[in-house]
Amino acid sequence: MENKAHAMAAGAFVLAVAALLAVLAVWLTRDSGTRHLFEMSTRETLSGLQPQAQVRFRGVPVGKVEFIGFDHKIKGNVLVRISVDEGTPLTKTTVASVSSQGVTGLGFIQLEDDGPATAAPLVPNDDDPPRIPLSPGQLDQMLDKAEVILGQVQAAGTQLNKLLADNNQQALMATVQQFGQAADSLNKLALKLEPVVASLPQLSQEASSTMKSLKTAANDVSQTATAVTATADRLNAKGGPLDKVSEGGAALAATVETFSAATLPRLGEVAEETARAMRQLRRTVNAVDDNPQSLIFGNGPPTPGPGEAGFTAPGGKP
Repeated sequence: MENKAHAMAAGAFVLAVAALLAVLAVWLTRDSGTRHLFEMSTRETLSGLQPQAQVRFRGVPVGKVEFIGFDHKIKGNVLVRISVDEGTPLTKTTVASVSSQGVTGLGFIQLEDDGPATAAPLVPNDDDPPRIPLSPGQLDQMLDKAEVILGQVQAAGTQLNKLLADNNQQALMATVQQFGQAADSLNKLALKLEPVVASLPQLSQEASSTMKSLKTAANDVSQTATAVTATADRLNAKGGPLDKVSEGGAALAATVETFSAATLPRLGEVAEETARAMRQLRRTVNAVDDNPQSLIFGNGPPTPGPGEAGFTAPGGKP
């Protein structure tokens, strides 16, 4: 009788603990806030996504997946209905995608909104839930890229098979042989160049001497250029030779102008008087030549001679 009492007490305790655990589970999983329904429709394959999966907005849990099935509005599409907490900043530019959680690989809905801050908010309507665009998930993108990569690998394999064909192998072997011959020729050339390499230090010393000579010549040219510059500065300086030559040219120009203005007219007058004197002298010489007696008797009429009218003999009467 006592054993039965202990068994009943133990059973009652187990039932009480189970009831408390059930109440605790219900309390922990209760939804204390208001949620609104939204839908997503896609033709992509939803791998790893299950009902009751989390819905996150930029990594923050905001709801859960309520339903996954077929879309009756668009034939062939998969419909996902989610419930999102009231106050979640969903807009008409919000986009959803299916992501995976770490190592477990459990899928969840990731909501992102990269639109402008002025985008219109998405108004909830539980009778006709608004739809959010569902972009391909990471797994789908990886599968698409994998297909592209596989195509590229297949194309590379085809090209490799063509490269390794019999005729190409023969050409490749011939190329390898040519490379061997070229290496042998380079080895022989290196042996011939060893004396030249040994003489490089002497050539370097000669080049160094040449560079020193060139440097010395350059210094001399620089000094000469400096001297020429200084000479040019002295020639161009105020009161220098060029300035004096310019002043002498100006004085010469003034002298020529004075000579042209004063001396040349006087020389013209002297030349004119000289010409008049020469004409007068010519007339005098001509007159003396025609009447030499004029030198003795003057310029009066000549004395008539014998037999001429008006001749009077000396001591006689006319």
